[in-house]
Amino acid sequence: MAKEQARKGPALSTGTVVRTERITPHMIRVVLGGPGLTGFPAGEFTDHYVKLLFPRPGVSYPEPFDMAAVRAEYPRDQWPVTRTYTVRAWDADAGELTLDFVYHGDTGLAGPWAEAARPGDEIRFLGPGGAYAPDPDAGWHLLAGDESALPAIAAALERIGDGVPVRAFVEVADAAERQDLKVPGGAEVVWLERGGRRVGEALTEAVRALEFPPGEIHAFVHGEAGFVRDLRRYLRVEKGIPLERLSISGYWRVGRDEDGWQSAKREWNREVEEEEARALG
Repeated sequence: MAKEQARKGPALSTGTVVRTERITPHMIRVVLGGPGLTGFPAGEFTDHYVKLLFPRPGVSYPEPFDMAAVRAEYPRDQWPVTRTYTVRAWDADAGELTLDFVYHGDTGLAGPWAEAARPGDEIRFLGPGGAYAPDPDAGWHLLAGDESALPAIAAALERIGDGVPVRAFVEVADAAERQDLKVPGGAEVVWLERGGRRVGEALTEAVRALEFPPGEIHAFVHGEAGFVRDLRRYLRVEKGIPLERLSISGYWRVGRDEDGWQSAKREWNREVEEEEARALG
């Protein structure tokens, strides 16, 4: 497998809302299109993401909008607020970009925007970034995540060929949050309903209970930082899986918004790596 490479291009795009759909009680799908997406360079990875830009209330930005100029000329507290979302799908022929938003009512920023979005609305974003796609030469695939990782897991399932063993575990709040996914032959998808349990608890238990199929693994494990840390230790230390066979990261953390989590993530990663190094000796 070629070494995964992060793509964190600063390209700015403007998407126009084409349509929206409430696909589960707490998941809203927004499809963007328009000339601002011409040449959008997605498609290589199944975990492509974009950083949506939400203007600060009361702040006007010069046109044409230039994020580099905003960062150079405006104080940081006037920069647009960014929220990161995985690309659920990119249809280059139709010029349509699909994003799925977890919606928790009026709390947060991006979820309420998605709920209120109507055809013709515009939103700017940076990207795409991305680093993971299922290795076609892997003996089998492990996919595990919560709602935040579901778009990437769904995209990965659509990329994996029939007959390749896949064990996918998706934790959601309850049965109403399950989605119809395109599942290749050879894949087993297990839906885990969280109920009142801690986020990731059921997911961690299920992955630990899994009897690994034969062959070299390629794993994708993303979601809330607490369970990601637990599963990283399990896969790296207890199962001895090389880091290059894992795509594993905390998308978010309980009790923090994206700004708070991103400001702490570098230190969190350092602690995880040091803990792992000590355990591996």
